[in-house]
Amino acid sequence: MKIHYLLLILCFVNLGCAQSKGKPITEFSQNDIDSGILVDVRTPQEYNNGHLDQAVNINLLDADFIKSVDTIHRGQPIYVYCKKGGRSAKAAKVLDSLGFKQVVDLEGGYDAFIANKKD
Repeated sequence: MKIHYLLLILCFVNLGCAQSKGKPITEFSQNDIDSGILVDVRTPQEYNNGHLDQAVNINLLDADFIKSVDTIHRGQPIYVYCKKGGRSAKAAKVLDSLGFKQVVDLEGGYDAFIANKKD
């Protein structure tokens, strides 16, 4: 529970100086992933029900989220997504506060990605 408070505080502290940017998940391409890392911040159960190719699952709600993302090189682009966009926006702010230089929140989330594939 303490980690949730820490994440919340980090998000509020960083609101004024966030470096992350957003990009609709429907515009995400293989070229993007070739230059960075794709992180699915949903729960393992959600991830196992379907995810983007080459996505690494690091659950935002896990107490070890910060420890898990600490293994990622801070200089490479990191693309984050969730189900609809709420958790990925929070994760992007946390990653910014941890010193990641190129954080991209894939807006709309997995639901928008699936809906776009059906069209």
